[in-house]
Amino acid sequence: MILTQPHRVGYVLKRYPRYSETFVVNEILAHEAAGLDIEIFALRPPSDTHFQNTIARVRAPVNYIRRPLQGRVSESLNTTLSPNAASFFWAELQEASKVLPGFWAALAIAQGERSSHVYQAAWLAREVRLKGITHLHAHFGSVATSVTRLAAHFAGVPYTFTAHAKDIFHESVKPEDMSRKLRDAAAVVTVSDYNLAYLQQTYGAAANRIQRIYNGLDLGRLPYQSPRDRPPQIISVGRLVEKKGFPILVDACAILKDWGCEFGCQIIGAGEFEAPLRQQIQTLNLQSTVALIGPRPQVEVFEQVQKAAIFVGPYIIGSDGNRDGLPTVLLEAMALGAPCVSTDVTGIPEVVRDEETGLSVPQNDPMALATALKRLLADPDLRVRLAAQARHLIESEFDIHRNADAVRALFGTVEPTAKKVLQEV
Repeated sequence: MILTQPHRVGYVLKRYPRYSETFVVNEILAHEAAGLDIEIFALRPPSDTHFQNTIARVRAPVNYIRRPLQGRVSESLNTTLSPNAASFFWAELQEASKVLPGFWAALAIAQGERSSHVYQAAWLAREVRLKGITHLHAHFGSVATSVTRLAAHFAGVPYTFTAHAKDIFHESVKPEDMSRKLRDAAAVVTVSDYNLAYLQQTYGAAANRIQRIYNGLDLGRLPYQSPRDRPPQIISVGRLVEKKGFPILVDACAILKDWGCEFGCQIIGAGEFEAPLRQQIQTLNLQSTVALIGPRPQVEVFEQVQKAAIFVGPYIIGSDGNRDGLPTVLLEAMALGAPCVSTDVTGIPEVVRDEETGLSVPQNDPMALATALKRLLADPDLRVRLAAQARHLIESEFDIHRNADAVRALFGTVEPTAKKVLQEV
């Protein structure tokens, strides 16, 4: 579906690009295919060592929002003083005031905000006005939305944001801050019914404008293959952090080995848990069975998933409250035809429906996880049935073009830019 909207939408992200945030790239590409004019604004440069190949397809220009010690220097800066954070901050406010009517009065909304957020918001608001941006949309309700909320107010444009997981559940989330963001946004998206219910119960009337819109997938890039004749390979993909639950998977593999099951297990990803996981694998004498193979390009990840008999997502709720909302890689595995075993946390049961589209086990339960894995390793008919029904669910609920349409509807309707975009494709 091609929408006729000459909106110029600014996408605001903490970092861009990020290896683990393929859902953002999918969404931007779907918007561009429909003719939406987008600019990307990132608060930080990328920090990853690997990037997904789909990033190269994004046409939107990327702007890195200056931080205080990187600010622009102009005649507003008293050059008789040595430049420092305070002088750069003041210079940025002076520059912003030249193009933002009522800026000094609008600054009152920034009371209590961090100075770095105010600085970046002033910079962003100035760019919004100069570039003709008509709407701002942030991903994650944390720092990106903090800056977006202020910038939208300074520039006089509406903003929306998508709330995912850590930005909702982590112990660092301040309820009064989230309430402000929900209240001031033109609309809010969240990615699961679980998230929606939590936000509505926690924030009451401030959450009245939240809609659940699932992250979408480009299904044309995720061809289904039957898992019937795959070798006994187990695969999991994700950052090596607490909420991914990889120690539980390693323990489950030890149980499978004790049971005499023939299998191998690959874990793709990098993170702070790598050293402890390697030690756990060595302690359990699983070096020939469980492999940590580091991050891989997305195309290779898809290839490995389609070679595996089972995809496993052993997700847990972390000790700090952090948890996954609805992991994109789990959805991708379901689309590709890998039968999935995952846990009963957050929005995961919305897609891994026990005995229907996958097998669901309690979090932090290696024995239950091992039992489910053993069932799927031994039963190709079960693998095929679950995988086929999972693909049907993904096609009906997670198509990126349909779901991006729903996100764009929140941005408002204006005149066409689609024709030019289509000519470039």
